[in-house]
Amino acid sequence: MTAMRRIGSLTVSAVGLGCNNFGGRLDEQATARVVHAALDAGINFFDTADIYGGGGKSEEYLGRALGSRRSEVIVATKFGMRMDDDRRGARPEYVHAAAEDSLRRLGIDHIDLYQLHTPDPDVPIADTLGAMNDLVKAGKVREIGCSNFSAQQIRDAEQNAQDRGIARFVSVQNEYSLLHRDPEVEVLAECERVHVAFVPFFPLASGLLTGKYHLGQPAPQGSRLASGPRAAQLTDARLELVEELRAFAQSRGHTLLELAFSWLLARPVVASVIAGATTPEQVTANVAAARWELSNADLDAIDTIVPPPRSDH
Repeated sequence: MTAMRRIGSLTVSAVGLGCNNFGGRLDEQATARVVHAALDAGINFFDTADIYGGGGKSEEYLGRALGSRRSEVIVATKFGMRMDDDRRGARPEYVHAAAEDSLRRLGIDHIDLYQLHTPDPDVPIADTLGAMNDLVKAGKVREIGCSNFSAQQIRDAEQNAQDRGIARFVSVQNEYSLLHRDPEVEVLAECERVHVAFVPFFPLASGLLTGKYHLGQPAPQGSRLASGPRAAQLTDARLELVEELRAFAQSRGHTLLELAFSWLLARPVVASVIAGATTPEQVTANVAAARWELSNADLDAIDTIVPPPRSDH
């Protein structure tokens, strides 16, 4: 079983399941196997989006895989990234339409955490928050969150919600991992200040921190970084860091995967580490990986391998 943490009024497993493989790399049967393995391992937090899997397939597959166990879980989805010319952005009328579409695809009557996937520079945040607040008042959404927001955007949204006494963002989902520490410059501190839960995506740096990539060796066949646009991440410099982190973890009797999860969860502001999985075995390994309690000395040693980013202030 995985430990539990809070996102607003929601209680979520410290390890969640990212559903971006559903409908793309995984067909409906393979999706169901992964979802059931997650439920069996104690994961209750499932994070998807309308664009995942193409045409909403991830939401459809997740909804069908959950079936009668819907009441046991926290379903998070997102809107705002481009589905097509008409379905994108954060205009109030689209917020309502997108939510209805997600509810229908998921086959559920309410979304636990509804997230704006990316800021919309053309729509005032007040307008978007107002529409999301309508969904909360109607009982269609329990909590709202955002993704890919800067510290200033989090601050502006919080102030707007407070001033108007409406639903506020209770979470922000940004990229964060041992190899991408940018949120430490401002975002994590802002989350702590306004009591917003932080949810890291790409916690394994697109797979670099899973342990399957080694300096001087070709990427395993069929792996995500073996080909395609993300293959550019396999630089010698990054793989050298991976080897140093692997050696550190092994010197403490742990794996690189355990280090990647446990380092993120060492921060109280991190609510849940959502990692994708393509097999039941990966799900089980992810949950087990979160059990290492790093000491302050461990954290200091890690900072010497991958130094925290320097703030300009």
